[in-house]
Amino acid sequence: MTATRPPTPAALAAELAALVDGEVLPGDRPGAAAGFNVATVHSPDLVVHASSAADVAATVAVAGRAGRRVAVQATGHGAPAAGPGTVLVVTRALDGVTVDPAARTATVGAGATWQQVLDAAAPHGLAPLAGSAPGVGAVGYTLGGGLGPVARTFGFAADAVRSLTVVTADGELVVVDPAANPERFWALRGGGAAFGLVTSMTVDLFPVARLYAGGLWFTAEVARTVLHRWREWALTLPDTVSTSVARLDLPPLPSLPEPLRGRSVVHVRVACVTTAEEGAALVAPMRSAATPLLDTVGDLPYAALGAIHADPVDPMPVAERGELLRELPVEAVEAFLTATAPGRSPVMMAELRLMGGALARRPRVPSAVGGRTAAAHLHVVGVLAPPVAALVPGAVEDVLDRMRPWSTGASLVNFAGTPGPDADRRVGAGVGPDACARLAALQAVTDPSAVLTPAARWTAPAGGASCA
Repeated sequence: MTATRPPTPAALAAELAALVDGEVLPGDRPGAAAGFNVATVHSPDLVVHASSAADVAATVAVAGRAGRRVAVQATGHGAPAAGPGTVLVVTRALDGVTVDPAARTATVGAGATWQQVLDAAAPHGLAPLAGSAPGVGAVGYTLGGGLGPVARTFGFAADAVRSLTVVTADGELVVVDPAANPERFWALRGGGAAFGLVTSMTVDLFPVARLYAGGLWFTAEVARTVLHRWREWALTLPDTVSTSVARLDLPPLPSLPEPLRGRSVVHVRVACVTTAEEGAALVAPMRSAATPLLDTVGDLPYAALGAIHADPVDPMPVAERGELLRELPVEAVEAFLTATAPGRSPVMMAELRLMGGALARRPRVPSAVGGRTAAAHLHVVGVLAPPVAALVPGAVEDVLDRMRPWSTGASLVNFAGTPGPDADRRVGAGVGPDACARLAALQAVTDPSAVLTPAARWTAPAGGASCA
């Protein structure tokens, strides 16, 4: 019997165009799959700009039958590259947000950003567990765990999910919640898109309208004083305070506040879910560490959450990776200072984020999120721009290597870096061998032909070790 040849991209495009309402584009069309991280180069056979959940379902079903894999992208912040033999589904148009103030929930489309959810919830005095960069896609962020600016108070974003609408690997559209398919519900929240393409989610909102929050910016000359003070201060904080500290080398851009342009700085980020008076008292030890270049900490509308970290908003080429730290002793702070000293490295940003609090507690409905026992999270970012672009990936790894004595060797899905076996091993180490084996078994059942191309693939550990 002669084997059936898979359809050509042109034939597949024609079949999809007859079934979906969204646009079907050649994979090499300029801008067809543009995302935030412009270093991620996509080369799929086709790009489908879905206009509905039905479009997503039809695309997955047709692509699977045609022997193609399926990747998904909303904003393109953390999406892995879609290569040849792949159909890339862009969900940007699925950006509906509906708030139910009585139930304190929001139903969020796969293409919506956190800023859209923040703006929809704010008139009701309600708050979603958004990320530090509100331009990030809400759904992808949440499936990867969701470590946000108020995480020590409310926990991981994935733990606040009530239900998901999902396209399975065979193109079926299903609702997934604790009652309907609880195993897939557990896996998607923290295990990522390996278990289906989420077209919408319903999440809890919290009764928070304002924060005492913002940033303290110090010159790098006082980095040692500030970093050690931050470490001592962080050990005393209640769960109502979330914080991180970052070393940044800022470009001389006119969009930056004048005191920060072209400076090497230390940025203390803080969010207090308290009154302004209580927050000021809690932040006082950091304000007195040194004289800040800029102090933006104050009363802040929750919808302006992005001002705390002040992350870049324009697309750029970056290399980044994160790891969980089991502890943060004085020696680790010294190693961090050495690794991020001004002029030593082309790394743009290295951040230490305090964990604990609600992050360490088991959620009401169990999820696959890992890293709950970590003391801190390390995140390193470099911009792949001339003349240092070739040096940046090695520089990112150098910072991580210098912090290795205190690392768990594990990463959260959203911070795993370039997809591949090493990233899979680190996210597997984050969830632990039992959860990793459970995720691998479910992935084998729900996507036996490996139609989906998530950021992380799960492999059962050998001999009780972490995933490899």
